[in-house]
Amino acid sequence: MHILLGQTLSFTSDPFKSAPAEAATHHSTGAVAIDGGTIIAVGAAQDIRAAYPDAEVTDYGKALISPGFVDAHVHYPQTAMIASWGKRLIDWLNSYTFPEESRFVDPAYADQIANSYFDLVTAAGTTTTVSYCTIHPASVDAYFGAAQARGLRVLGGKTCMDRNAPDTLIDTATSAYDDSKRLLEKWHGVDRISYVITPRFAPTSTPEQLEALGALWREHPEVLMQTHISEQHEEIAWVQDLFPESRDYLDVYERFGLAGKGALFGHAIHLTERERDKIKDMDASLIHCPTSNMFIGSGLFDMAGLMEVGHRIGLATDTGGGSSFSMLRTMAAAYEVGQLSGTALHPAQLWWLATAGSANALHLGDTIGTLAPGYDADIAVIDLSSTPAIAQRSARAEDLWQALFPTIMMGDDRAITSVWAGGKKLF
Repeated sequence: MHILLGQTLSFTSDPFKSAPAEAATHHSTGAVAIDGGTIIAVGAAQDIRAAYPDAEVTDYGKALISPGFVDAHVHYPQTAMIASWGKRLIDWLNSYTFPEESRFVDPAYADQIANSYFDLVTAAGTTTTVSYCTIHPASVDAYFGAAQARGLRVLGGKTCMDRNAPDTLIDTATSAYDDSKRLLEKWHGVDRISYVITPRFAPTSTPEQLEALGALWREHPEVLMQTHISEQHEEIAWVQDLFPESRDYLDVYERFGLAGKGALFGHAIHLTERERDKIKDMDASLIHCPTSNMFIGSGLFDMAGLMEVGHRIGLATDTGGGSSFSMLRTMAAAYEVGQLSGTALHPAQLWWLATAGSANALHLGDTIGTLAPGYDADIAVIDLSSTPAIAQRSARAEDLWQALFPTIMMGDDRAITSVWAGGKKLF
């Protein structure tokens, strides 16, 4: 048993549905008790220490003990080409992404990048990621294997594409189904690993492949499905050309059984009213990728409008279309997008999106993303004075949120004091 001492932040409600500042419980002198891989108590330090007098204690002083960050949409194979210059989506895929992903035919290279990726994201306080791998089964094995070695809870799947990609990244409807099913049966539910059925997006899959993956999801409704939707106007026009019989982008996925509860739709910037209403009705999740949307010039996600009507929304870096591995930087970008859209997001809303909100989008809201008894002990310890610029601003704070906001806007991996995954300290 172990007790962590510091400030604690526990969300008790959704700050988009209640007064943001009242959505969490904060203990300025708090503690979290861990037994095995599970949180067993959160509260005032004196109470927790009195309840568990024989526990080992780690004192983080005034640092903030938070749930580990949950990154709901990434492409770990793009780690080495992050921050590639000057392209919009389709040209960016052809110029940078596809050549890099072709290298994952080599299992040793996949292992190298997977380990590098997890070193980078855990250093940034992230304890759960949801990744697109490549068409190569070895890329899935590398991702899950590296996560398993660290004790992380992760999700991901083989990316499926059978057209509009280089020959080195093309599979077939049959191989997409067969490989995905074999990997699902190999990995789903092993340790802290979950498989996700993963068609890249409608333009890179034939109707036959989409139909095959829809059939696989019907056979395994216990897993999630992830894809992209309505990221850029050129992409939407391309989908209309490829699927002229469909009413809109979402209708393509609906026709092939790839829309419903458990679907994770990345980006979702330029949705029609029908698509917004339908996604809400089916209780699918939308994943906001703000650094990517600004870096590739895609547009502004309507967080306020979508939250107002009750959409399930997660937050993500979208590595490497996104320009950072850090969920702190991603929260800052979400704030900036909100400002450009006319709505200032409260610090509580931003932190919730990066933790409990993203967990909820993944249907893991009763398992991760919250400091509460019974939840997985996935924890990031945050220094709220990690740089001179942040320290001088937070020293003037009148409450927790004023102290936290400078770290959201200016923080990086220097703010991450320690990370725990499944009750074990990673660093």
